[in-house]
Amino acid sequence: MKVVFHVDELEKWSEASKNIKNLLKLKPDAEIILVVNGSGIQSYQLNAARDFILQYPKVSFHACQNAMKAFHLEKADLPQGVEVVPAGVIDLIELQEKGYAYIKP
Repeated sequence: MKVVFHVDELEKWSEASKNIKNLLKLKPDAEIILVVNGSGIQSYQLNAARDFILQYPKVSFHACQNAMKAFHLEKADLPQGVEVVPAGVIDLIELQEKGYAYIKP
């Protein structure tokens, strides 16, 4: 099972992290990517996000470079392990083309 979660609002981080936790309880081998863009990019600065990333090393975390620029963030501002992608929207399209199910909390 391949799933991409999309967070484009800061307020959606908590719900997305709960969705991912619940999915992994039932499908521990699921291949999960979390793509963050828009104001959601600020969620990577939350302690809860940093803790979540450490707790779930099998999940891949992507950050939209366009959103980072809009919110004046640098790669160094992100938690270790977050991959910067040129455009979150293109990342989402490419992942869906590769068979990832799209979930937006």
